[in-house]
Amino acid sequence: MPPGKKASRSEAAPAIAAGVELEKMRRRVRLSRLALFTAIAAGPVALAVAVTSGPDTAEAAAPHQPAPVRTAAVAADPAGYAQVFIDAWLRSSADEADSGQARLAQSLAPDVALPDPAAGAQSKLRSVTAVRSVQRDGSAWAVTVAAQYADSTVRYFAVPVATDRAGVSFAVTAAPGVVAGPARAEAEQSPYGVSVPEGGLSAAVGEFLAAYLTGAGEVGRYLPPGLELSPVSPAPYTAVKVQQVSAVEEAAADGQVPADGTKVRVLVQAEAQDGSGRWPLAYELALTVRSGRWEISALESGSAGQGGAR
Repeated sequence: MPPGKKASRSEAAPAIAAGVELEKMRRRVRLSRLALFTAIAAGPVALAVAVTSGPDTAEAAAPHQPAPVRTAAVAADPAGYAQVFIDAWLRSSADEADSGQARLAQSLAPDVALPDPAAGAQSKLRSVTAVRSVQRDGSAWAVTVAAQYADSTVRYFAVPVATDRAGVSFAVTAAPGVVAGPARAEAEQSPYGVSVPEGGLSAAVGEFLAAYLTGAGEVGRYLPPGLELSPVSPAPYTAVKVQQVSAVEEAAADGQVPADGTKVRVLVQAEAQDGSGRWPLAYELALTVRSGRWEISALESGSAGQGGAR
């Protein structure tokens, strides 16, 4: 090829490349303008998106990732396990290792020896009840179990129990020890220091308890609208008599019914009667005045699952 033609072609190459790049830039400008005009027509929100995102590609926002939920493990109380063990252990004997009670005790505590009671040396076991649980360290627990015998004596046993990390498996790790029973706690002074006279509030409370415990009348007539409270069924008593009513608020001691909306809390000492005898009972109630009469707005004692307001 002649040298002149080679020179002309080599000089034309940069010009062609420059023209290609210029055309690309023009296309980008046209695309940017088109996106901007479309956004203007679509509205302010689309305009903001078009301005912030380039003409080439718009990077999608990362989807929201919910934070992982971590639940703390709850240590299971082995009180029931210790109670079952003590019941079986006290009813078993080393001389009858194949009995049902002995096998149960050994399955709960394989390394604990069975007792060897002498015939007639101890009163018959009546019941056992777990009264206290203390978590010592990690998986180690100490459970105090009360054993009541037919002669009314009570013995307390400290049972060492271990749990697994998940709190679903237990094991008695050593023989139980006889310990002193829990001390009687000093009760705080009762907030019910106002004496409520007979009649008025006391009469309303007596009628309510009669309907609640004996079925004499409808419980709903003593409740405010919207509050539901089912009576005890079947009715356990034939009669209920109010012995004493004490209140927190002074308004309960007034012989006259106070203004509507007045609220008081009372402690009712009552005596219930059935075919087998008389039984002292106590109830904490909240009352509210509505339409000039006292209504039971909450049953604080023994109201679990009964719908009583709090």
